[in-house]
Amino acid sequence: MKLKGHTQPRDFKAINPWQRLLVLAMVTFTIAPFAPLVIQSLAFRWAWPNILPTVWWHEQRGLSPLPLAWDYVFSSSSRVAEATANTLGIGIAVTLLCLVVCLPAARVLAQSNFRGKSQLEFLIVLPLLLPEAAIGIALLMIFIGLGLAGTYVGVIIVHLIPTIPYMVRMLTAVYQGHGTEAEDHARVLGASRSQVFFQVTLPMILPGVIAGCLFTFLVSTNLFLLTFFIGQGEIITLPTLLFAKISGGALNATGAGIALIASLPGIILLFFTDRFIRSYPLAT
Repeated sequence: MKLKGHTQPRDFKAINPWQRLLVLAMVTFTIAPFAPLVIQSLAFRWAWPNILPTVWWHEQRGLSPLPLAWDYVFSSSSRVAEATANTLGIGIAVTLLCLVVCLPAARVLAQSNFRGKSQLEFLIVLPLLLPEAAIGIALLMIFIGLGLAGTYVGVIIVHLIPTIPYMVRMLTAVYQGHGTEAEDHARVLGASRSQVFFQVTLPMILPGVIAGCLFTFLVSTNLFLLTFFIGQGEIITLPTLLFAKISGGALNATGAGIALIASLPGIILLFFTDRFIRSYPLAT
């Protein structure tokens, strides 16, 4: 049954050639960077000007006494499992803390007018304008004095600095889009503060909250400099592990494999988040 006011999605062949070309270009630019990574991760010898590797990983693995590419990536000596666990754990902790801090802050910024509001909004965004290296070096001196350098707590705290601006901006826009009418009606009908939040406000803003959490998680799991400075080599994450593999300026098969693994959490989370938001009753 076709709902009034809703249009059915058009078939790809139904759009005009220029639109098809634009869609194909966007898909190409999105997927193309992964193709060399996949090929490189499966290669043993791949030199210019060969379009494809001359020797593949699986052809050499039985002849070499040392682990190659994916054999090494999945071995305990690569520390990929530890880095993955740290990356996911820190990302989840940062996302939850960021949400707790930003939900009330975004509500105030969206629904209240007060003196100094524009200055406060600028200060919240300021960390995104400053060089990440400058923030990391400055905080490192402070964290060493506090005993937080080289600890998970220190890394989680420093990850909040670049992630809070993203979450605040997104949740502020969500609050502004929904207004307060439904909440006011619920209070008139006798609902308590907790009932208003969990039964009225949260269901309305949930797609925006999920999207904000996605961006926060992705930013946290891809931070290198702040993790490198504050982690002091004690906290290994996928970005720091990948940098160690490519610090020589070349991307070998092992580095390509780690890069693909580092991309997986964001891709998987983006897929499920997109499906959830599309199927959510209040998303349209």
